[in-house]
This record gives sequence, C-alpha cells and structure tokens, in this order.
Amino acid sequence: MEMTGKPSIEIRKLSKKFGKFTALDDLELTLEGVKCIGFLGPNGAGKTTTLKLLSDMIFPTEGECFINGISVQRERKLALSDVGLLIETPEIYPSLTPYEGLEMVADMRGIPANGRKDRIGEVLAEVRMEEWADKRIGEFSKGMKQRINIAAALVHDPEIVILDEPATGLDPRGMAEVREIVRNLKKRNRLIFMSSHILQEVTDVCDEIVLINKGKMLFYDTLENVTARFADGQASVDLGFSSQIRESVAASIKKLAGVISAQILDQKRIRVRFNGGNDIQEKLLEEIVKMHVGLVSFSESNGTLEEVYMKEIERGD
Repeated sequence: MEMTGKPSIEIRKLSKKFGKFTALDDLELTLEGVKCIGFLGPNGAGKTTTLKLLSDMIFPTEGECFINGISVQRERKLALSDVGLLIETPEIYPSLTPYEGLEMVADMRGIPANGRKDRIGEVLAEVRMEEWADKRIGEFSKGMKQRINIAAALVHDPEIVILDEPATGLDPRGMAEVREIVRNLKKRNRLIFMSSHILQEVTDVCDEIVLINKGKMLFYDTLENVTARFADGQASVDLGFSSQIRESVAASIKKLAGVISAQILDQKRIRVRFNGGNDIQEKLLEEIVKMHVGLVSFSESNGTLEEVYMKEIERGD
C-alpha cells in the first residue's frame, strides 16, 4: 500500500485459528483518515483477536496487517512506532505514581529526557488526571486507572490509537469519563480504532462502524449510512419528560401524522418511530410541545442501530 499522508490501517485476508477453532476468517478492511471507527460485535466475535494481530501480540494463520503502509508482521517496530495501544486491561505498578509510570513508558518509547516532563504533563491533562500526578496508582478507582492506561498509550503522541473495549468493567461514571476522553482524542487529528460490544459507546463517540461476528466482517459504513440503509425511510427519537408518563400520552403521540409507533421505554422516556427526515421530525416535536405533556429533552434514538445489530448478528448465525 502506498503512503497517502493520512493515517491508515489495512488488513489483508487475515485469518487466525486456535486448533480447530476459527477466531478470524479472511478479514479484509481498510481504515484511513482522521476519525473514530467503532469495531462492534458480541463477545467472542473476534475483535480482540484482530487487535492483537494488528499489534503483533499474536501471529496470523494467514494474511497480513499494515499500519501506514508498513507491514506489522515484517517490520513490527517501524509499523507500530506511531501507534498507541490499549489491548485488554494492562496494569501499571500500583506503587508508582502516574508521573513515575508514564516516565517509564516515555523512556521505553524513546522520548528524550529533556522533553518528558512537559509531554507527561500534557498527556495527564488530556485524560484529566493532572491533579493526581503524584498519588499512588494503587489507591485509584478502576476508572482512574483506565485513564492512566490511556495516557500511557498517548505518551508518545501517536497518530493512530487502538483501544480494546476501553470502558468495559467501569461504573457508569467511569464509562462516561472514558467516552469523553475518546471523544476528545478525535480533536488531535488521530485515527482511532476502538472495539466495543456496547452500542451506546459506539453511537456516542464513533463516526463509522465495523460490525463483526464469528470472525467475519458483516459491514463497514458510517453510522448515518448504516441507520439510513436499514431504516427504510424511517427514523426515531427518544423523548424525555419531566414526570411519569401516562399511557394516554403515548397513545396521543402515536396518533400524530407520520408516527409509526410510540414505545414507552421507562417512566420518563418514550421512543417515537416515524416516517420522514429532519423536516418531519421538526414538525413532530412542535406538535408534541403543543400537547403540554412535560417534554424536556429529545435525542436521536439508537433504536434503529439496535435493530440493525440484532438482524445482522442473527443473519450471521
């Protein structure tokens, strides 16, 4: 692959077998440019295997991976020199402080000693841990430790960042913090490839989606195209209300022009599916506001993506 000047990841006919079990089956994928790509699939789909092959942690049965046009399998050090990796959940020594741990990583990455202090300060600020720079990591919560792990992946200011389910195992606050950090990584002109089995995580931070199941890629497209392609002209929004929803409210919304369904999600939320685009959505929300039923928020629903996800996984089965 010729260098284009844009960060790129290319996977060519990649397969991995463990005995008789095929973890990855002839995967072909090219990612290029500054964006965040979600690598989505159920547990056991082949996501971590793919990322381990990309980082040369394991060897492929067949195929090859390229980072910025350089073969990972043939020129590992050069290929991975501009990549930040967080695969599974590493642990920095709990007796160290974030500064000490990152200084050790910076030394291994070959960052000159006279520039380490400034760079460590920058990366700690990027993951919002600068005020904890001199505290012992062993005293941190899981979410704080994960932020330090992300900092370690960023300390050499890589052009490409590969993250393996970075929010898994965290409490809701920790998950939200990690998602916000990933969102901010996109502002630094990086190509981010992030695996996840959590739909909300992907819809919150990613621009494009790769869906994989049983070692095979099912599709790769933008989030917008995926939902549009499978929605068949339909869209959906999630509505939030200030007080508990009465069934009569959902029934009234269902009678509005263009509405297909009004599903009560919980005590204060309704998911409305309707025919049409933004102009229809605008009119629909105007009509609901006029009903004076306590509408306080609305957001694009990931309901369509959930349906796509389930249909494609079932089809793959």
